[in-house]
Amino acid sequence: MVQRPALSFPPELLLRAQGGGLGIRAAIFDVDGVLTDGRLYIDEHGERMKAFHVLDGHGLKLLAQAGIEPIILSGRDSKALRRRVADLGLQRAYYGASDKLLVADQLCLELGIGFGELAAIGDDWPDLPLLERVGFACAPPDAHAEARALAHHVTSARGGAGAAREFCDILLMACGRYAALLEGTRRTLDGR
Repeated sequence: MVQRPALSFPPELLLRAQGGGLGIRAAIFDVDGVLTDGRLYIDEHGERMKAFHVLDGHGLKLLAQAGIEPIILSGRDSKALRRRVADLGLQRAYYGASDKLLVADQLCLELGIGFGELAAIGDDWPDLPLLERVGFACAPPDAHAEARALAHHVTSARGGAGAAREFCDILLMACGRYAALLEGTRRTLDGR
């Protein structure tokens, strides 16, 4: 029996998340403050660990299944981040990017898409040029005020605590794949 998803978003948000009618083909994720809570754990040997939320990781995997490429674009680089990207099997990740807009320009050329077909979630000033240009922009509620002001949607969940998953869920609903992916998971878990 097919059940309606429990999750829902306002229709005008879902329309916006479709990238102005172009369709979102790739989603860019900042790391510190989006996929993590923004805290950096640094000892005398350098950064040792980051905490990632499993809901966010599963959301990135679901995006890929739906044909929306998840892309990590971080201003920092760390072994913990590289390990997480590898564990998730993500195909594209850019580390230590001082100019995220330049990386995104190159990315658009590689993928043969425009900024209207990109979505992005970011939390601070280095993300602002992306948030201004993409078809759909999100920020966590604990993001800097300037990032929240540019976002089409401010998530309910905080950075590192499900913000990226909420962004993924919106994109999945907007492209019409959420219910099918959910139903497929239910059948898989049920064994039928």
